[in-house]
Amino acid sequence: MNDVLSATRDRLKRWEWLSASPAMLLWAVVVGVLGALATVLFHQGIFLVQRLCTGGSGSISGVIGSLPWYGRIVFPVLGGVVAGLLLQWAAKIKAGSNSDYMEAVAIGDGRLSIRQGLLRSLSSLSSVASGGSIGREGAMVHLASLCASAIGRFAYFDTARLRLLVACGAAAGVAAAYGSPIAGALFIAEIVLGTMAIQSVGPLLIAAAASHITMRWTGHYHLTYPVADSGAALSVDHVLPFVALGLVSGAAAPQFLRLLDLARKGFRSLKLPLSLRLGLGGLFLGGLLVFMPKMAGNGYSVIVSLLHDPWAWQAVALVLVCKVAATMFTVGSGAVGGVFTPTIFVGAAFGSLFGQAVLLVWPGLAISPHLFTLVGMGAFLGAATGAPLMAILMIFEMTLSYQVVVPLMLACVLAYFMSRTIAEVAMYNVTLARERDIVLRRRLRNTQLAELVRPAQTVIPTTAPLKDAAQMFLEYPVKYLYVVNEGNVFQGVIAQQDLTSMLLVQGDVQETKAGDVLRLDFVKPLHPDMGLDEAQDQFVKFQGERLPVVSRGDEAVLLGVVYKSSLLEKYSALKKSLDQSGEALLDTSSRKS
Repeated sequence: MNDVLSATRDRLKRWEWLSASPAMLLWAVVVGVLGALATVLFHQGIFLVQRLCTGGSGSISGVIGSLPWYGRIVFPVLGGVVAGLLLQWAAKIKAGSNSDYMEAVAIGDGRLSIRQGLLRSLSSLSSVASGGSIGREGAMVHLASLCASAIGRFAYFDTARLRLLVACGAAAGVAAAYGSPIAGALFIAEIVLGTMAIQSVGPLLIAAAASHITMRWTGHYHLTYPVADSGAALSVDHVLPFVALGLVSGAAAPQFLRLLDLARKGFRSLKLPLSLRLGLGGLFLGGLLVFMPKMAGNGYSVIVSLLHDPWAWQAVALVLVCKVAATMFTVGSGAVGGVFTPTIFVGAAFGSLFGQAVLLVWPGLAISPHLFTLVGMGAFLGAATGAPLMAILMIFEMTLSYQVVVPLMLACVLAYFMSRTIAEVAMYNVTLARERDIVLRRRLRNTQLAELVRPAQTVIPTTAPLKDAAQMFLEYPVKYLYVVNEGNVFQGVIAQQDLTSMLLVQGDVQETKAGDVLRLDFVKPLHPDMGLDEAQDQFVKFQGERLPVVSRGDEAVLLGVVYKSSLLEKYSALKKSLDQSGEALLDTSSRKS
């Protein structure tokens, strides 16, 4: 068997066309199908764990609700301990590749550790099946990416193609998990790849479409949140409430992510083994589930109820607080999974509360209450993920409601900009690192020499005798003096070698002035509004240690000098900041999908 596999791999290695751009579309189809099947397998794994532990299966909140009060405590605790033990086992495996698909695509070589990936997925399965308030979709996406990485490595894909194939797997996983193929592809393009080029987006779309078709073929597709359009057109009166909802959601989403970070830090400060830490998180969660079993899992039934049934604002506020607490217990303790789905839940409750407040203040406003819930979901998701386009398309694909599109566009975009204005937080480290990278590169490009200009000490007027120039050369270890007229306008330079030659040849230069021996075009001066790159180019051509800086215009007034060392120090500082922003992606202990 091994000989057959080895021969197949050698044959694939010789067929370079298999990893060419057109062939990538075929590979995307394969990865899309496998990603969907991996999602189905994970779903069945949840049901299997439920049957083994409780004797029943179905929705997570329903299974938890059917248990006696002590079972609602014991089940999450056991699930947390098992999940922690699996993670400890995974940590002992020395892997030469990444353990997270975002790292593998964004900064890695596309290679995912199969053993670590499977153990982490099993850990997520244990947390999700036992009622953890964490997204099951994270493990589904990782499994799909793992399949893609294994295929690419088997077929000897180069690094660039392997990364793209893993991204296709991730897109397939998102499409299968949420029933949103377009949003799945754009999510990976927007967040992970950071590009919308068709060469990359094309295979992502094909993989997501293949995954969606497979889910329909296997009978596992269903519309996530069915809603009925009211048919009422968006009027001018409707714009302001959704604009306000976008701004408020953009301000609230970073606070939600900060609470999760605080929970992580709090649990880590306990210095407990990972298994005990997750068990403790399960204990806290179980105590909450005794009274609020619907807070278990992804909260799908609660969102559906918010979309179709009238809720008192007190009840909505209660489930919002409880869901945030449940997610803090689960995510903070170290459970593997995503906060994507809990974020949608929080956004739904937040939007519902906001809508009730608006309709109370503005009772004549003809807006269906469920619109506020849907728009809150999208705005909160767009602000938290840093992917507003994905959020718009995902909510649309999960509802197939055209009525919600325009309000979503307004709210999601405003929420994104608001969140980025008030706080540097995001659901995914890759988002923050990429945003920092963009900002720092812009700083590098826009940094002007004006910041680096120092006073020029080796300046001599054109009317000064050459003996003054000779004395200045003795005082300063320089090769050139800058010559200016009475208006401090730059005229040129006096070279040390020129002065030395004159003294040797002529001897007496008492009557010679500095303006008589200056070089006019030997040194090309810099300008204060120049960028670092342009200044560096001139230093390379001149090969000196310093260059004069003069104002633009007919009157080139000498402003000072820039030293090559100052330029290199600035470059070094900016590069160090860029490197540090890239290292943020390597922090596997925080926000993961």
